Amino acid sequence: MKRFFLALSFCLCALCCVFAAPSVPDSARVSFVICSPGSNVYELEGHAAMRVVLPDGRDLAVNYGIFDFDSPNFIYRFVKGETDYMVAAYPFSIFLESYVRDGREVVEYPIALDAGETSALLELLSRNLMPDKRVYRYNYVKDNCSTRLFGLVEDAVGDTVAMQAPGYTDGWSFRDAMRHYHRNYPWYQFGIDLALGSGIDYPISEHEKAFAPHLLIDMLPTARIAGQSLVADSPVRYAGRGTGGPQGPTPWPLTPMAVSLYILAGVILCAVADIRRRRVSRWVDTIFMSVAGLAGCLLAFLVFISVHEATSPNWLIVWLNPLCFIVPACVYIKKCVRLVLLYEIVNFVALFLLCMLWPLTGQSANEAFWPLIAADMILSARYIYIIYASCAKKQIQA
Repeated sequence: MKRFFLALSFCLCALCCVFAAPSVPDSARVSFVICSPGSNVYELEGHAAMRVVLPDGRDLAVNYGIFDFDSPNFIYRFVKGETDYMVAAYPFSIFLESYVRDGREVVEYPIALDAGETSALLELLSRNLMPDKRVYRYNYVKDNCSTRLFGLVEDAVGDTVAMQAPGYTDGWSFRDAMRHYHRNYPWYQFGIDLALGSGIDYPISEHEKAFAPHLLIDMLPTARIAGQSLVADSPVRYAGRGTGGPQGPTPWPLTPMAVSLYILAGVILCAVADIRRRRVSRWVDTIFMSVAGLAGCLLAFLVFISVHEATSPNWLIVWLNPLCFIVPACVYIKKCVRLVLLYEIVNFVALFLLCMLWPLTGQSANEAFWPLIAADMILSARYIYIIYASCAKKQIQA
């Protein structure tokens, strides 16, 4: 994926002259171009584009991965699900150089279409490049730089592409594919597992696996459409210069699982100390539940307001929700002891049921969630015990 300046620099020029001819000569060539993963989080699945070579010497990349970080309210609209990407056509040499310079391999698969199918495909590309058509609503798994290309080829040929994914992908869900490509970025995957609900946890088809562009390097040689091979037998490979690709593995002590276990251990020590002295360390509840409340606000936004189809249902809303703010808002107020106690009882029961019934939700949880949920339950249980123990003590003294 490249930034918006590429579209600004080249798209208008391409619109004026790329596919203006009423017919396409037999010598026009179209290829799939697959780029290996990069180091940025939005590059971890790789990237896909098309290469169009016309008889007059024009050699262009058609890129559906253009976005603009600087557009108004980009982050808010991205979180809400109103993510607008665009397609741009510009010299293939510039496209190739940008990836090779970053140390990323580029693999080109010529598409084996006849003249009529090629003409139909280029006509579709031309329409997509029109000013009123070039912006589209991006969807991370259903409508991205990779799935767009196959949709165009299928429309041009009038048939569906059939492909075979590698055996190690058998039974994969969208989340499984993400975890495979994000394995060296555990905090990024932690955030995805937090934000996305059960809508990405069903076994996906071979065709749906093509949402991950890098996987196409293995899938395209098996691709067939209308009974014929979709691509030529021998791909063209462009090696990246220098060191590129994802970063190395995150050291285990810095992973979400390790940090969650640190927090759980700290909560257990705090709970034991509080129970022994019959006093609640309210600052611990304030910090823990404030963070939970902030995460809960984000989760509530994604579940109830965002139009992302994969954010709802998300059963983690039982654990993280805005009600968590009841504790930091009221734990220092004596008159609110009963309110906090009621919340802690409901919270403990809700989390217990969530853990017991989780296998029935169909949602896959990040392993680092469970120590944090356990820590939440321990804080609630210790608060309930101390309050009831204090009440019992007062009754005995009376």
